[in-house]
Amino acid sequence: MKRVGFLCEEDRANLVALARDGSAASRITRRANALVLLDNGWSCREVANALLIDDDTVRNWRKLFEQRGIEGLTSFDMGGSASFLSAEQEDALKSFVSTTLPRSTRHVGLWIEKEFGLVYESRSGLIALLNRLGLEYHKPNVIPRKLDEKKQTAFVESYENLMNSLADNEAVLFVDAVHPTPCSPTRRLLGAKRREARD
Repeated sequence: MKRVGFLCEEDRANLVALARDGSAASRITRRANALVLLDNGWSCREVANALLIDDDTVRNWRKLFEQRGIEGLTSFDMGGSASFLSAEQEDALKSFVSTTLPRSTRHVGLWIEKEFGLVYESRSGLIALLNRLGLEYHKPNVIPRKLDEKKQTAFVESYENLMNSLADNEAVLFVDAVHPTPCSPTRRLLGAKRREARD
């Protein structure tokens, strides 16, 4: 995306003056430097490496300049403090989330778009909105489909009985990561020797 000489003389002079102005905020100076270097024929990656920033940032600054000129470079009106939703819409969103328990922020964003006609373009914006409303997302734990509570209760009881009936010189080993097996120190050593002999 190299394009030498895209700045007019007036814009270039203003950007150079802005870059050399010691009183300007350093972020404005960096933006001005980036555009002057792009105008000199540097690539976005070369400018990013020189200024120790990401090349997408350089592309965004150039786009901002092309859309709004120097005023776009010197303003930092990113918003973010005011909600796009009214209080009633926020209550409806809380109700939706608490009743349906959506699996991802994508589902929440689609619902907001469908119900209110508002599009949240970033996942981080939706997360910030949900956090501000006191809602948190935690990745769900997977539960097996064939869950049998009776078998689980029986397993826990048998495990506790086993643990309570062990002698001081015995230990419990989980042979297949699920089923505990009582094991005396002698048996454990014999099992280890058999495994070594097989290897």
